Amino acid sequence: MHGKGQGLSMAKTIGVNLSERIAVGLVIDHKLAGPVRRFPENHDEDDALIELHTEALVDKIAELAGMVAGGAKDIAAVGLALPGLVKDGVVEESPNLPQLKGARMRDLLSAQLKARGIDAPVTVLNDADGMAAGLASAHGKLDSMIRVWTLGNGIGYGRYPFAPGPWEGGHTVVTLDEKERYCGCGGHGHLEGIMGHRAMRLRFLDMEPEEVFAGAKKGDPRCVEFKRLWHRALAAATATSIHMSGPSKVYLTGPNLHFLDITMLRLYMQEMVKMSPLQSYSLEAVDDVPEMRVIGAAVTAEQAAGI
Repeated sequence: MHGKGQGLSMAKTIGVNLSERIAVGLVIDHKLAGPVRRFPENHDEDDALIELHTEALVDKIAELAGMVAGGAKDIAAVGLALPGLVKDGVVEESPNLPQLKGARMRDLLSAQLKARGIDAPVTVLNDADGMAAGLASAHGKLDSMIRVWTLGNGIGYGRYPFAPGPWEGGHTVVTLDEKERYCGCGGHGHLEGIMGHRAMRLRFLDMEPEEVFAGAKKGDPRCVEFKRLWHRALAAATATSIHMSGPSKVYLTGPNLHFLDITMLRLYMQEMVKMSPLQSYSLEAVDDVPEMRVIGAAVTAEQAAGI
């Protein structure tokens, strides 16, 4: 899939990750070349993007892309990773950045980039898929299928290589208990309704998630029970994915990774995946490095452009 010809090794691509902040980097040979540009630069302003309308967001992305390009005219492709359901360059749903719903981000960004002298194909993808592509590149698995769970306020599910489909793995149904109504989408029994940070705060109105898992370590029965539910839910969603599309490397990352007991998760997985051909999966916890999504967006754009 990826040889080391001169054209590929020196291809210049730009990766963009749009989440709480905008992060943009120049990527050469699947590695960052120079610093990542961010907006806003101040961590205390992480909610600033919610206040910007779509055109202003796109303009800021193009401005940062022009900065990292440094006047280069040979940018081969641009990848934009963002939270939401994306189809053919259009954001069909984006709960975290609601102003993007319905936005034709591929066309909008292409036009703004051309105005700044960057005439390159733009690929728009879900940020969880960007993380998957970045990890595949970093771990030498560009010829393999991998999955990534990002554990945070929501639960992101990424897959590499890219395949059409919503891939909203965080909304996998993992329980039929009618009381499980904590998912932000309003659905019952969802993985995110158990594991998501927002959902945990709704469930334990008298405790923060950190206090719940600390209580589990001290043997508090209520907290121990939830810790088991949390891990069984993740195991159930992962096992369902394996039964549907086969085994692979499964990475776990995100701001709530510190809640994970990977030994407990493995034990629950062993209970749920019994067919021997499907047992060749493996689980690995990795730090959530924001730059990984920038690289992943660039790698995906490169592949989409056939470079």
